[in-house]
Amino acid sequence: MSTTTPDKLTRNVIFLVLVASLGYFVDIYDLVLFSIVRLESLRDIGISEANVRLQGVYIINMQMGGLLLGGILWGIIGDKFGRIRVLFGSILLYSIANFANGLVHDINTYAIIRFIAGVGLAGELGAGITLVTETLSKEKRGYGTMMVAVIGLFGAVAAATVAKYGWRNAYFVGGGLGIVLLLLRLGTFESGMYKNVAESKVSKGNIFMLFNNGARLKKYLYCILIGAPLWYVVGILITQAKEFGVALGAKEVLSAGTGILYSYVGISVGDLFAGLMAQITKSRKLTMAVFLTLSVVSVIAYLSCKGITTSQFIWLSFFMGCTVGYWATFVTIAAEQFGTNIRSTVTTTVPNFVRGSLIPINLAFDVFVKHYGMITSGYIMMGILTVISLFSLSQLKETFGKDLDYVEAN
Repeated sequence: MSTTTPDKLTRNVIFLVLVASLGYFVDIYDLVLFSIVRLESLRDIGISEANVRLQGVYIINMQMGGLLLGGILWGIIGDKFGRIRVLFGSILLYSIANFANGLVHDINTYAIIRFIAGVGLAGELGAGITLVTETLSKEKRGYGTMMVAVIGLFGAVAAATVAKYGWRNAYFVGGGLGIVLLLLRLGTFESGMYKNVAESKVSKGNIFMLFNNGARLKKYLYCILIGAPLWYVVGILITQAKEFGVALGAKEVLSAGTGILYSYVGISVGDLFAGLMAQITKSRKLTMAVFLTLSVVSVIAYLSCKGITTSQFIWLSFFMGCTVGYWATFVTIAAEQFGTNIRSTVTTTVPNFVRGSLIPINLAFDVFVKHYGMITSGYIMMGILTVISLFSLSQLKETFGKDLDYVEAN
């Protein structure tokens, strides 16, 4: 009888968390890269200054559209054929797209390739979180998902740093990181929970199961809505830093790249504290409520900072990042709400639908801007999203310590 099995299992689990973390690192690197190089890359391919904001929104919407489609695609593949296949397929697709992005010379090609990259990016986080939650004990899985988020979110720091050496080089580096990670994943293993389901005749990866039951559909929608404010803060308030700076009377141009760098450092710090708070209080719902409330405070501080300086912008970006650092907690809540046979579908689609929610948020924000200007619209949008999120959170059951070894009935 082997006496090394427990140690081997521990090493395997640590390796799995590390690989999932590095996958999310590369995922975030690519996800925020366009926001960082938006101005430089669009000017370089001939977009006029007057059209930079609108063309930038066009490209980010294409990327988010890819995330929406990819979330559905990879989620179903994860439940039907296994979480590991998603980890390999998704990273291969967006690595190739990254290399192609470094070669673009016109706006439409740029947008199409960002759409393809979005499809690839959509699989990483959901598959990684699903594997971690199904492999670690119910008492410890919060630590695992916390580490995935904390390590992964530093991909934004890497993206902001590498982007200083040219936007094309930044895309090439992203593609290279993906290929390296692909090789690392050769040692990963499938979760035991999924293996048990895979061998049964239960329906797997049937996305229609989320819509054929009213209670299940509402639970699914609530999981999506609790995360919407985070992507609004990153996708609009910080990505459009230049435009907000003008509206606030800044004497210097605010850099979205700088804002994203420091906001993601803040998100990593926030995710660490959110994860620890959830473990200490044994309540993910309480943790989410606290962070959603604090995020309102941070956004008010940002939007009321008249004559904002670069130094103030850096600190406010970090502060806003800390208060929306509930990403791992939010995704873990989604993973814990549903059975093993559709868990990958849920855990992959929910964060990508949150990211994709930036499309209607952008459209609504642009309508508000035409009537009320940048600052007032910023307040209105944050208020609406926070009220929706807090209500949605109140409708979900606490899942801390829940046994996940079960399936959903058709």
